[in-house]
Amino acid sequence: MRCHWGTVVPAPALHIKRYLITGLLAFIPVWITWVVFKFVFTLLAGVGAPLVTGIIGLVGLGAPHAAAELHRDWIISILAFVLTLVALYLLGWLSTRVLGRRILGTIDKLLERIPLVHTIYGGVKKLMTLMRNKPGGTQRVVLIDFPSPQLKSIGFVTRTFVDAAGREIAAVYVPTTPNPTGGYLELVPTDRLIATDWSLDQAMAFIVSGGAVGPDRLPDVEGTAARQPAAVARIEP
Repeated sequence: MRCHWGTVVPAPALHIKRYLITGLLAFIPVWITWVVFKFVFTLLAGVGAPLVTGIIGLVGLGAPHAAAELHRDWIISILAFVLTLVALYLLGWLSTRVLGRRILGTIDKLLERIPLVHTIYGGVKKLMTLMRNKPGGTQRVVLIDFPSPQLKSIGFVTRTFVDAAGREIAAVYVPTTPNPTGGYLELVPTDRLIATDWSLDQAMAFIVSGGAVGPDRLPDVEGTAARQPAAVARIEP
């Protein structure tokens, strides 16, 4: 068989190339799904693993053979994952009750009194609160000029404020693909934001899937004049 540039390529080689590309395209969604699931599973299992290990140790006092069977890495990981999910559900249920809110309020006050811990805990808590509520005057999901004025990236506005010159500035978090836990923090004047009608879930699906999943229409990304790069800070996962 002859290619368009005149080079003769055997038919079996073309079949191999075609099937390899087809297989790769079929594999990528599975791989991305696995990477995200593995990250979430490892994170949640790591939270509950110490407690599961302690429970298995207590079981070993009365039933050493059963504890020996349970003391396997994959069993501990699964039990820890399930235990963490149950604990998160109970925490969510408890936070909707008056007694639960009082308990969580007491824990908040305790953590706020610990040096360094209160800085990290308070900052993360504020970020989670801001992600649930839209900042005044802006959309939550926006497009910004990043990493260059000719390119656009999806960002999440976390807050707005006014600088010394009186300009309104937005703090925009730009997550990476496919792992959105790492990314960049940019300070962008609000008049340089390109608003979207995307929900937070739609934007996250678009980012995690590498653009394969998401709304079919984008806002007008060419209707804005070229701009100077914004201040940028790197956030490690």
